[in-house]
Amino acid sequence: MNTTKYIFVTGGVSSSLGKGIIAASLAKLLQARGYRVTIQKLDPYINVDPGTLNPYEHGECYVTDDGAETDLDLGHYERFLNVSTSQANNVTTGRIYQSVIEKERRGEFLGKTVQVIPHITNEIKERVQLLGNTGEYDIVITEIGGTVGDIESLPYIEAVRQLKWELGDDNALVIHLTLVPYLSAAGELKTKPTQHSVKTLMESGIRADILVCRTEHELSDDLKRKLALFCNVKKEAVIQSIDASTIYDVPNMMLDEGLDTVTLQKLNLTEAKNPDLTRWNQFLQRHKNPKGKVCIGLIGKYVELQDSYKSILEAFIHAGAENEVKVEVKAIHSEHIDAKTIESELSNLDGILVAPGFGERGIEGKIEAVRYARENNLPFLGICLGMQMAVIEFARTVLGLKDANSTEMDEHTAYPVISLMEDQKSVTMKGGTMRLGAWKCELKPGSLVEGIYNTQMIAERHRHRYEYNNSYREQLNKAGMVATGINPDTGLVEIVEIPSHPWFVGVQYHPEYKSTVANPHPLFVAFVKAAHEHAKKK
Repeated sequence: MNTTKYIFVTGGVSSSLGKGIIAASLAKLLQARGYRVTIQKLDPYINVDPGTLNPYEHGECYVTDDGAETDLDLGHYERFLNVSTSQANNVTTGRIYQSVIEKERRGEFLGKTVQVIPHITNEIKERVQLLGNTGEYDIVITEIGGTVGDIESLPYIEAVRQLKWELGDDNALVIHLTLVPYLSAAGELKTKPTQHSVKTLMESGIRADILVCRTEHELSDDLKRKLALFCNVKKEAVIQSIDASTIYDVPNMMLDEGLDTVTLQKLNLTEAKNPDLTRWNQFLQRHKNPKGKVCIGLIGKYVELQDSYKSILEAFIHAGAENEVKVEVKAIHSEHIDAKTIESELSNLDGILVAPGFGERGIEGKIEAVRYARENNLPFLGICLGMQMAVIEFARTVLGLKDANSTEMDEHTAYPVISLMEDQKSVTMKGGTMRLGAWKCELKPGSLVEGIYNTQMIAERHRHRYEYNNSYREQLNKAGMVATGINPDTGLVEIVEIPSHPWFVGVQYHPEYKSTVANPHPLFVAFVKAAHEHAKKK
C-alpha cells in the first residue's frame, strides 16, 4: 500500500462518551485484519502536555518510551494494540501554538501576519501526518479531544476539513461519536441531540461518514434509518455502541456492528483478510471466568478519581486474567490510614500496592501501609513514590533512623534516604523536566525480580524527580533491604526487595505503563500470583 489512510474520530453532545475506546477498538479490528495501525490524540487544552496537571483534573499522566508525558488515552491505545506510542501520538493546543510562535520568532514566516488559518491549521495538519509519513503505518486514526462546537476544538475541526479535501474521499474519513439518550419519562430513545451534533459538524464543513451512537438501550432498525436519513449517512454506517461490562468487550461489539467493514469499504480497502481475534478472546475468556479471587489494597492520594490510577487498574485486569483470578482492588486513601485505622483498613487484604504520587499529603499513611505489609508478610509492591516510602519506612523502623525522609517532604531531614539528583537541583521549570521515559536497569543474579523478568537487563518507563540516595545503600543492604536493580549508566537504584519477606518489591519506575492485553506485565503477574497464594493460606 502506497498511501496512508486517515481516520478522524470526533465527539458530540457530551464528553466522556469513549472516543478513545472506540478508536482503540477499531484499530484493534483493523490490526487483526493485517493492517499496520497507530492512533494519535489531539487535545484542545493550552497546557503543553498533561505533565503539570493535577490527576483530579485529567486522570493519570501516561508516559511513553521516548519520555512524552501524554493523555491517558494513549495507554488504551498501547494496551489494545501492543504497539508503542511516542511524542508524535499526542498533540496539544499548547504545543501547536508554542511551535508556531517559535517559528515566527525565528522569522520562518517571512514577515507574514501569523493567523489561525493557515498557520495554526497547517501546523496541526503537519502533526497529523507525521506518523503517516514514516511509512510504518497503513492507517492512522486521529482522535480529536473535546466536543464538536467547543471554541477550542475549532482549529482542529478546520484542519480535518482541509485534510479530508486534500487527501481525497478514499484516503480519509470521519467517524462521529455521539449520544442517543434514553428519556425514562417518555420511555424512548431520542435522536435530536445527535441530529444537532451532526448539524454543528456540517456547519464547520465536515460531513460525518460513520455515526457511532453511545446508548444504554438497543437501537431499533427504524431508529437507525431515522438517524441515517436526518444525519446524511448510509444506514449501515449507523453503528450502535451500547454500554459494555468491560472495555475489552468493545472490539467484538464493533465487529458485530460492522464498524471495521464499513470503514474499509469507505477507504476502498477491499482485500482485507478476516479478523483474527483468537488471542484477544482467550484473554477475555480468562478475564470473565476466573477460578479464584484476590483483594489488593491500592494505597493512594487520588483514589476518589479512578482514572488517576488507570494503568495500574488495567494492569491488574491483565495480570488477573493471566493467573485466572479476579483481582478486586480496594482503593484506600492514604490520609485515612493511621495507627488507629490500619488494622480495620488493611487486615482483610491479600496484597498491598502503594501507588505513585507527588507532594507530602498522605505520606505518613503510605509509610504505615508499607510497615503493615512488611511486618505481616503481606505481598507488597511499591511503585515510584511507593518504593521511596518503603525505603523510608525501612530506614526508620529497621535502621532506627527515626527522622529518615525524602527531601521532597522535608528539605532539612537528618537522614535523606531519598533525595534530589544533582542535575535536578537547578531545575525551576515544572513541565517535562523529570526523569522521563525508558531507562535501562540491570537485575541482580538470583534476585526475585531476575526470576520474574527471566532476563538480566530490562528497560522501564520513569516519571519522577527524587531518587534513592546511594549514601545509604550499604546500610540498607546489610539490614536486609537489598538493591536488586541498578541503572548501568548512572548507578541509581531502580529496585529494592526484602529477601526474607515472602514477596516485597519496590520499583522506582512505572511497570503499569507497559502492561498490555497481549503482554501482561511480569511484575503484576507475579504480584497477583503471590497475593493468590497468600489468599489460599488464609
